[in-house]
Amino acid sequence: MSDKLKIAMLSVHSCPVGKLGSKDTGGMSVYIRELARELGKRGHLVDIYTRAHDLREEQIVRLGDKARVIHLQAGEIEPIDKLAVYSHLEDFACSLEDFRASNGLRYDVIHSHYWLSGWVGRRIQRWWDVPHVIMFHTLGAIKNAIGVGESEPALRIMAEREMVRDCHRIIAATEKGKEELVSYYSASPEKIRVIPCGVNLELFRQLDKEAARRSLGLNGHRIILFVGRIDPLKGVDRLLTALPKLNTGQNLKLLVIGGDEDSQPEVERLQRLSRSLHIQDSVTFAGIVEQKELPLYYSAADVCVIPSYYESFGLVALESLACGTPIVATRVGGIESVVRQGQNGYMVEDNAPLRLADRVAALLSQKGSGMNSADSIRASVEGFSWSNIAEAIVPEYGAILREYKQ
Repeated sequence: MSDKLKIAMLSVHSCPVGKLGSKDTGGMSVYIRELARELGKRGHLVDIYTRAHDLREEQIVRLGDKARVIHLQAGEIEPIDKLAVYSHLEDFACSLEDFRASNGLRYDVIHSHYWLSGWVGRRIQRWWDVPHVIMFHTLGAIKNAIGVGESEPALRIMAEREMVRDCHRIIAATEKGKEELVSYYSASPEKIRVIPCGVNLELFRQLDKEAARRSLGLNGHRIILFVGRIDPLKGVDRLLTALPKLNTGQNLKLLVIGGDEDSQPEVERLQRLSRSLHIQDSVTFAGIVEQKELPLYYSAADVCVIPSYYESFGLVALESLACGTPIVATRVGGIESVVRQGQNGYMVEDNAPLRLADRVAALLSQKGSGMNSADSIRASVEGFSWSNIAEAIVPEYGAILREYKQ
């Protein structure tokens, strides 16, 4: 076997080069794109297959050396709800196989992301006779247990259970994620490897705070930042409710970044909540911001708040800390692995508004003076470079291939 691998990555419902912060494009897309680029730099060939959703998009988009995104038609070329994608999975699998065969491609391993991709990965694994790796990113059973937002269908739970049983390796971003797979889906612990998510340390870096604020027209404010999809699970309403409780006497501004036209009903609900709390003048819903512009916002902020009910990891935490900005976050995803209490931020047990307000106020006041310098805050996440994540992933691919051929 060559030490350079050919990897078919599947991201059926979410395009890795789509607009971040939109309904179905978030941390998972960042993960896939950045990991593929890093693997490509190491000489491995990575093809990411996703469903064509925009007639303006080229079929093949290159991410760098040996890494590319390939759009395949399955149903009409238009955005559709991710659950509706399920009815097109068989077509997607056939389109993938047609593309592979007509281009003379061969892959060593399949790496699926999310349960919809896992369905396709499970199907083509039988056709290609190569090992299948899956990373779920989120689990339907956990979302239903939390009980916030729309319930996940039994179809998803059943499909995830079958994929857990049939795949050859599961990548989990945290030890807690591994425990949830064992608890909710009876996954074999020996099948699961814990490898965290990463951050692009070249893009996400500290910029001059005052210059960043001037650039954004935010002089004279203390800035609280939220970045992410606008979804009930993200707990933005809890952050809004916390804002009047801060009582800092400072000129506060909350910037909410994320949300597209599909998220408009939730944005409007949050705007109504802001008005009912009489904080509408202190809250700006900025919509989607290009990823390359995010370091400007992180650097301008005094604190980035992650009030989520559920995260598979929480890439926003890494991005903010890489820019030298402390965080206040609920105990979700990989937060425990990155927060140094009182040094680079605070972790709270849940997103109760009083808890969030207390920690944000402490950070904005003299009580937060024990925070590390911006340089030290950045240093706390330097071990999460995508280079390090790729270094951990590649041996897993190799081990799976050896096991599969035995």
